[in-house]
Amino acid sequence: MLRPLHPDWPAPAGVRAIFTLRTGGVSAGAFASLNLGSHVGDDAFAVAENRRRVAAELGLPAEPLWLAQAHGTTVVDADGLAMREAAAPAPQADAALTRRPGRVLAVLVADCLPVLLARRDGAAVAVAHAGWRGLAAGVLEATVAALDGAGDDLLAWLGPAIGPAHFEVGEEVRTAFCQRDARAAAAFAGNARGRWQCDLHRLARQRLSALGLRSIHADPRCTYAQAESFYSFRRDGVTGRMAALIWLEGRPP
Repeated sequence: MLRPLHPDWPAPAGVRAIFTLRTGGVSAGAFASLNLGSHVGDDAFAVAENRRRVAAELGLPAEPLWLAQAHGTTVVDADGLAMREAAAPAPQADAALTRRPGRVLAVLVADCLPVLLARRDGAAVAVAHAGWRGLAAGVLEATVAALDGAGDDLLAWLGPAIGPAHFEVGEEVRTAFCQRDARAAAAFAGNARGRWQCDLHRLARQRLSALGLRSIHADPRCTYAQAESFYSFRRDGVTGRMAALIWLEGRPP
């Protein structure tokens, strides 16, 4: 059976959210076992079965809106895609939002940071894929803007991601953040190799706080360090993908 994470945050009534772990599916080898990514080289039938299990066992009201993620800042409005053909290509975006019940939003991760957002009044939810490139480029700022609310109208949950003990980056990554906000330097610690250990959670908190969000919650677990629970691209190279899912309760019209 699937045993996903249930975000620990004070989401308004009617907001549902789940983060899948790597267990409970049918994929084999490097993708064992609940790989939800169709772009990583796994058997297509295994991925389809894994997605079917997620929808069935978690009681999703509809098939999630899977995105073609590009480490960018594009936010797609899922409500404008109601008439999409089932076989239509996935929208190229790294975030999505909805204001309608039953529209299930999703991002896929395997070290990158998944961010869930909800309006306090329960009128809208969003999800964002925040790897360092998207985070530096402004994917969270774009997603918050798309939700049409001042920062304090929103709350956020940061899911498991690669932790600072294992996320080594070069000077170009630190520069990309510090040129925009000098406070970002606190999220980087120098190491003996002349490079930097990067704290994605801290960077995301800084960005969200700067936007006025005060209700920011997180699961601090490191995807790299816990191979039994999480896929990690940095650790394994060829690997599967987990999903962060969010929706408003109800059935789509």
